[in-house]
Amino acid sequence: MIKRTLDFILSFTGLILISPILIPIIIILALTGEKKVFYIQERVGQNKKAFGLIKFVTMVSNSSGLPGGDVTMSNDPRVLPVGKFLRKSKINELPQLINILKGEMSIVGPRPTTFRNYSYYSESIQAKIKRIKPGLTGIGSIVFRDEESFIGASKKDAVTCYREDIAPYKGELEVWYSENKSFILDIKLIILTAYVILNPKSNIIRKLFKDLPKNELFTN
Repeated sequence: MIKRTLDFILSFTGLILISPILIPIIIILALTGEKKVFYIQERVGQNKKAFGLIKFVTMVSNSSGLPGGDVTMSNDPRVLPVGKFLRKSKINELPQLINILKGEMSIVGPRPTTFRNYSYYSESIQAKIKRIKPGLTGIGSIVFRDEESFIGASKKDAVTCYREDIAPYKGELEVWYSENKSFILDIKLIILTAYVILNPKSNIIRKLFKDLPKNELFTN
């Protein structure tokens, strides 16, 4: 109940605060994008219930049917010019405050994936995280805040890298959250999200949470 109340207050307040910048973004996207301003994609919600995740458009309209599919690559040619800035700054995620207001998402939780990417999680991981409402941010989002760079540095193609390397470890991180979730942890992760957006090279999360699962590919 406390979590839902916090979600409602923060999402409602956030929508009011960002409203002055929404119109300029909408105008820019209308002029430089592909006519659509918002992109709604089916994602996996709590208890595997599908919902429409809302984002600002950052990629060409038929991006899911092009090489890469649901996985965004480093210097992905499908990303629109203004989309690069929106993705880097995470501004493209702000419309998800509407999803939170509707009760489909939470401020903090496992990052909602497409059903295809969700299938890359093991059954044991799916069983543990499906009970939790997906979040705008979370431990997986923070650790993989620059997921495209990991994919770009891999010798594997984007989909294989995500399926074999990223998804298993991201799943472990989301399970860690499910086993440690608390009001205090959520507040810490909200603050950390803002911090790493401003300091993308920081490894502060490893210093704060020394019991995080480790992975030789992604742990410095």
